[in-house]
Amino acid sequence: MTVRLTVPRAEWQAQVQATVMAYGHGLVPVVKGNGYGFGRPLLHDLVAGVGQQHVCVGTVHELHDVPLALTPIVLTPALTPPSRADAVVTVDSAHHVAALAGWRGSVVVKLASSMHRYGVTVAGLPELLAAVDGAGLRVHSFGLHLPLVGDDPGRLAEIESWLPHLPVVDTPLWVSHLSAASFAALQAAHPERPIAVRVGTGLWHGTPRATFLRLTAEVLHTEPVRGGDTAGYFHSEVPFDGTLVAVGAGSAHGVAPLDHDDPARRSPLHFERHRLSLLERPHMHTTMVVVPHGQPCPQVGDRVDVQRPLITVTVDELEWT
Repeated sequence: MTVRLTVPRAEWQAQVQATVMAYGHGLVPVVKGNGYGFGRPLLHDLVAGVGQQHVCVGTVHELHDVPLALTPIVLTPALTPPSRADAVVTVDSAHHVAALAGWRGSVVVKLASSMHRYGVTVAGLPELLAAVDGAGLRVHSFGLHLPLVGDDPGRLAEIESWLPHLPVVDTPLWVSHLSAASFAALQAAHPERPIAVRVGTGLWHGTPRATFLRLTAEVLHTEPVRGGDTAGYFHSEVPFDGTLVAVGAGSAHGVAPLDHDDPARRSPLHFERHRLSLLERPHMHTTMVVVPHGQPCPQVGDRVDVQRPLITVTVDELEWT
């Protein structure tokens, strides 16, 4: 194996359980994309195993691996009807409602937030609700997707600004990106309306990301080089004497240079607390780095640390300890 996510099982399970307890009955797990580095099937099985009724997925194309015991909530609007009759699909315009023609089910009405990433405005809400009703669909809930930037008071203010415009008081409102304390305060302030919170990254990774989650990759090849030599797909010039190291992690795994103004700090690979200098961009299943003489150099079979968000990485191996 090359790219590996190592997870201490007991610590991870304790972190997940603590998050569930902190949010209480209003928490709805999110399992989408790459499954937060764990893979969607594993997390789906965990969600079903603890008695949850709902799980949020990214798109209609992620419905196939959701267990039948769970009701999937599709977070991204689609122009294709879902493959499951029990799925709940997000809509924010008449276009999305029209795309569901012939399908009968429930929808989440997406409300506009300061992100401006999908969402109907206050002015457009009555027309959208009329379109949903005319299509024979049922409103499952309203959804408000809040930005990561800012703070909870700002996010709570966005929620409060919408509440007077929601016509049915017993229709649930689903929100996002609130701390457990702020979510509890929101529920307490509005006991007349069911309110839920979607939690993904904070549930599976902790907030901030738990230090016990370790992403590594194997060293597959080394050879001595001199400054001025060329190597790699683009015959990149080796900057100094040292060792050329081929690491088994690349763009196919979602490994890419970090976004940093200083080119010397863009490498996502580390060994013994030293950043490894990229020869060129990671490509497919390999990244080439150069280690100067005098710096700790990994050997074939050693593992180097990979500094990437787990939501963008496809791992070859999940190791439980």
